[in-house]
Amino acid sequence: MRILDSQVHIWPADRPDRPLDAHSRGRPPYTYQALLAAMQEAGVDGAILVPPSFDGDRNDYAIEAVRQHPDRFAIMGRVALQAGPASLARWKEQPGMLGVRLTFHRDKDRPWLTDGTADWFWPEAERHAIPVMVHAPERIAVVHDIARRHPGLAIIYDHMGFARETMDDRAMARVEELIPLAALSNVFIKVSALPCYSTEPYPFKNLREPLRRVIDAFGPARSFWGSDITRVPKSCSYRQAVTHFTEELDFLSDHELEWIMGKGLATCLKWRAAA
Repeated sequence: MRILDSQVHIWPADRPDRPLDAHSRGRPPYTYQALLAAMQEAGVDGAILVPPSFDGDRNDYAIEAVRQHPDRFAIMGRVALQAGPASLARWKEQPGMLGVRLTFHRDKDRPWLTDGTADWFWPEAERHAIPVMVHAPERIAVVHDIARRHPGLAIIYDHMGFARETMDDRAMARVEELIPLAALSNVFIKVSALPCYSTEPYPFKNLREPLRRVIDAFGPARSFWGSDITRVPKSCSYRQAVTHFTEELDFLSDHELEWIMGKGLATCLKWRAAA
């Protein structure tokens, strides 16, 4: 079974050829070299690099990683929504670039989903066949409406719609809000960053039923495992983020796991290097 991680953030140390901005400076780096070593230990074959929002709307470091390791990495890049349609015209010509990841979860960017800032993006991404990962917790109804209006646009909804406050016994209520999205065939779900939303130790048994409910609704081919390892509590290793699915969820067959752990992601994003 080929294991592909649907979300990992990487960022470099401050260096002369790539100085960091004030938001990133002083933050310990998580380099692609460190990620490769962690993937080797965890048994992960490939990873989607998602440039972190604190590093601004830049994709250069992820592109550097892909150039060095095209068989291991691909990118869902960041786009400046203020740049307008021209920014997508040649998007996929960038090395390893499979699509876009948008975030609407901080005070700065949360309004952009509904105040008109992002309105141009959805039809342009649909026109250019650019898949988009969307992190917009608590905005499920808005994303549902966007997906309904743009049926040719592949939308991958991040982290089952969970946010920091969606912990433990609050998880199932959020899942029930999420389920109507599954009726739209162009919507996919990232069953990712799960250890972030449980205060229980591995294997996070209190998230078992919410996770089962999501996978039952979307199906294994539209449910993508991801670690988001730089956000996962230190008590959970990268390897455990993998085995949480591959060894602990006995309601999943080997065939279903093959889709969830990578085949579905590669198919959706047309990630040929991972096929």
